[in-house]
Order: sequence, then structure tokens, then C-alpha cells
Amino acid sequence: MAVEVKELLEAGVHFGHLTRKWDPNMAPYVYMERNGIHIINLYKTAAKMEEAGAALSKIAASGRKILFVATKKQAKDIVAEKAGAINMPYITERWPGGMLTNFVTIRKAVKKMAAIDRMKKDGTFNSLSKKERLQVDRQRAKLEKNLGSISDMTRLPGALFVVDIKREHIAIKEAQKLNIPIFAMVDTNSDPRQVDFVIPANDDASKSIDKVLSYVADSIAQGLSERKAEKDGAKAEKAAPKAKAAAKKAVAATEEEE
Repeated sequence: MAVEVKELLEAGVHFGHLTRKWDPNMAPYVYMERNGIHIINLYKTAAKMEEAGAALSKIAASGRKILFVATKKQAKDIVAEKAGAINMPYITERWPGGMLTNFVTIRKAVKKMAAIDRMKKDGTFNSLSKKERLQVDRQRAKLEKNLGSISDMTRLPGALFVVDIKREHIAIKEAQKLNIPIFAMVDTNSDPRQVDFVIPANDDASKSIDKVLSYVADSIAQGLSERKAEKDGAKAEKAAPKAKAAAKKAVAATEEEE
């Protein structure tokens, strides 16, 4: 899928930070300075988006999950919507320390959530006192808020997609420790060397975030549909000999009757 530079321009993807706040390692992605603000080279952004999209599509096609991370106000709802639509896990509340490096403990917390749900279904919940029920409900709500969006993530993700690597530095460090590939929107005030797939872009404006994430989500969706088509093809292949045998049997039975 090709990225239109004109559309990136209209979304304000090119606006970087104030020149005094820049990280010199972003120099290769800066086109110019205007009114004390760095302007990002959108041709490089488009190329990097296409590169990241192709890699994310492959990861999705392999059946692994991509974990989206964005806790800043202007990105939260966009990430929840885009990641949710393609059934990918996301963190939009506070990053739970050890989310990746201590994944076993995080899974236990998710299982606790499922256990509370079972209690409510089998009637155990109703046998508790009013105070206990209130405590359990509060615990369930807290778990849902922080971990509800990753309840389907049963193993470590195949990749991380981050909006604002400065803000999400803990998530970045955990992924680096485990050699999990990091994809990210990187603004001019951040160090791109921390990321495997850099998308130089304005990570503060919601229009810019929406534009980049729409492309990323579409790339992942493409990978998922390829995986589905492959699975369906394999099923059909497996079923073909059985269907052939059944047809032969039916023909033989008809001939016998004649």
C-alpha cells in the first residue's frame, strides 16, 4: 500500500518540536526549520511507513500479536479504536511495570479477572457478603481498566507499536531486554536509535496519530486476511480428498442400483 505524501501534509504529520528541544539523532529525518520548529521530511516518513507496514503485515500473517502502547491523552482513544478493530492488544492506561519482563505475573492478574467472571456466573459471587462483593467488584473494575485490553494476549507479543517513545520509555526498555521488535512514531525530540522501525512523525497532534495508525492498522489487517486465506486454503486442500472419495462412493452406489 502506497502512502500519499499530500495526505500526510494535510494531517500535519510534518510538524516536529521546537528546535531547542530536538534530538540530533533525528537529523536525517528533518527537512528544514521554520519559525523555530523542525519540519519532518515527509518523503522519508512515507518510505518508513511503507517499510513498517510491510513488516507488521508479515508479523500479523504469522499469527503473532502486535501490542500497541499509547498512554498520552490525544492518542488513547485512537489507539483503542484502531487496535480494537483488528483484535490486537493495547495499553492506553498506565504501563504496568513488568508487563513484558514479568509476563507470567501479568497473566495471573488477567486470569484473576476471568475467575471473578466465573464466580458471577456460577453463583459463588452472590454467596459473599455485601462488603466482599463490593471489594471484588472494585478489583474487577481496576483489572479491566488496566489489563482488559490485553486479556486475549496469552503469550509475549511479536512486536510493539508505540506512540511517543519518550513517554513510553519503560515499555521500550522492556521490549529491548526481550529483543521484541519496536515500531514507533518518533518525533524530533526523541532518539530514533531505540527503535527498530522508525516512523518520523508528529506524535502530539491527533490528526497525525490517526493518519499513521490508520495505515498501520490497514497493513496488519492485510496480514490477518492473508493468514485467514492461507488457513482456508489448507482446510479446503485437506477436505478435497474426502469429498472426492465421497463422490466416488456415491457414483459407485448409483451404478450398483442401475
